[in-house]
Amino acid sequence: MTTTVKARLLIVDDEVQILRLLRHSLEAEGYEVHEAKNGLSGIKKAAAIHPDGIILDLSLPDLDGLKVLERLREWSPVPVLILSVRDSMNDITSALDAGADDYLTKPFHERELLSRVRAILRRSQVVSQPAVARFGDVEVDPNARLVRRGGQEVHLTVKEYAMLLLLLQHRGRVVTHRYILRALWGPEAEEDTNYLRAYIIRLRQKLETNPSVPQYLLTEPGIGYRLTEE
Repeated sequence: MTTTVKARLLIVDDEVQILRLLRHSLEAEGYEVHEAKNGLSGIKKAAAIHPDGIILDLSLPDLDGLKVLERLREWSPVPVLILSVRDSMNDITSALDAGADDYLTKPFHERELLSRVRAILRRSQVVSQPAVARFGDVEVDPNARLVRRGGQEVHLTVKEYAMLLLLLQHRGRVVTHRYILRALWGPEAEEDTNYLRAYIIRLRQKLETNPSVPQYLLTEPGIGYRLTEE
């Protein structure tokens, strides 16, 4: 039996009626929906759950939506659909220039919203979903979200899996401590390198033949980590 993985969407909006409408429409289409009612909590939740897409209002009670978008783009390529009452060309171009994938004004038609959500998710999948990757006897299938070693499935936690994918995306290059921390825990965690040591140790224990003398998940002292291209 094939299991379909639901796309995970995060809505960042402080209007209760909009949140209710979006949740109803998106869940009816099979999406997993999460909410945040201000900009800071939206940034933190994005770092925590790694959504497949974000629907972002520009008029938030704490941070302007453009500032939220700019902070997201410092560490995440997640597709973002702006949903706002602001309809000036300046607002639209500013959002797109800041990294938004699409812009839809309120009020909106439900069918158009769903169509635009499908479009940004489709574009993201074309760009970001690599083929099955291998190193040693390890096989990583991002489309199925599976990791196998020697043909046997390996259980990774959400953060372990996210860290492995990040290293795969930059395979052969050094990924700095700061970059990994921002990508996996958000901008506020970029000094907490003790997180990384713990996670890289666990990844080596699960994926390396000899974790104490790793062949693939290598440390670049004082800089970061690298997944070899061997």
